[in-house]
Amino acid sequence: MIKTPIAVLGIDLGKYTCSLAGLDINGAIVLRRRMTREAVIAFAASLPTCIVAMEACCGAHFLGRTLAAQGHTIRLMSPEYVQPYVKAQKTDDRDAEAIAEAATRPTMRFVSLKSETQLDLQVLHRARERLVVARTSLINQLRAVLLERGIVLPKGRLVLMRRLREIGMDELPVSGRTRRLIEDLCEEASALDERIRAYDEEFADLTRTDEQARRLSSIPGVGIINATALLAAVGDASAFSKARDLAAWLGLTPRQHSTGGRTKMLGISKRGNRYLRKQLIHGACAAMPHLAAKPTPLGVWLQGLLARSHPNVVVVALAAKLARIVWALLRRKQAFDQGALATA
Repeated sequence: MIKTPIAVLGIDLGKYTCSLAGLDINGAIVLRRRMTREAVIAFAASLPTCIVAMEACCGAHFLGRTLAAQGHTIRLMSPEYVQPYVKAQKTDDRDAEAIAEAATRPTMRFVSLKSETQLDLQVLHRARERLVVARTSLINQLRAVLLERGIVLPKGRLVLMRRLREIGMDELPVSGRTRRLIEDLCEEASALDERIRAYDEEFADLTRTDEQARRLSSIPGVGIINATALLAAVGDASAFSKARDLAAWLGLTPRQHSTGGRTKMLGISKRGNRYLRKQLIHGACAAMPHLAAKPTPLGVWLQGLLARSHPNVVVVALAAKLARIVWALLRRKQAFDQGALATA
């Protein structure tokens, strides 16, 4: 029986067992225990409502939702923000204590608790990305096999497959065994295309039924894939107080190395979600020529940047601008208006 009420419960999550550290209202440690995940849920149910702090890692969102349903206040934090509070040697018990202490800091940044729908979307995107990587590797191997036989085909996956169909397998100047290998590779690539297309259709169906996804997909350079990925990662963007915070979280803003009152801006930080950053940059690269050709505020801004900066720098700047526009649409619940939101 705990004599002193627990104000903050820090949980260091493990695969089978978790370490718990309880702090009272003054920050003193009143509890240290190790429990299984099931026992943690039962133990938390017996406590008065308090702050439950965890690192945002695998299983944290499920446990967070479960404990939130019991009335507790959930605070998830990035592990890198918890690390400075670990004292001396690293142990599970000290990690739990550091998590509890970090959750009490007024300047701490917390991670929004993800719903089961958001986690489902993230899983779908990760599965699709794995297939895309496998398809790219397969196409590269196919090109290498053909190049070793002196067959050079144009760039582009679709162009490659079309040229192979036009030439015909029987006309390729290769041995019979290599011809069968190329046929197998082409069949595997076609199967991957079908699986990726099935995921794309699922994302398209979701976009048609979800109002937020429809808003985001209407932004040039965002589209269906980026819209659903952003919703899965940031939800309604309530975790970000301003638009630049979302761009910074995605690693699209410059790093700083400042001292003695001198501010030195470096390249983009590349922090945060690598998949989202990559997708936004690809979307910006595809949309930039179209946007820069229009006399809109966004188009004029792009024209000015292109006149004085390398196109690759402008693409990253546009990706950061798109992230800011995404924040504006999610927070204001508005439809995309190129004239009104270009300066977000």
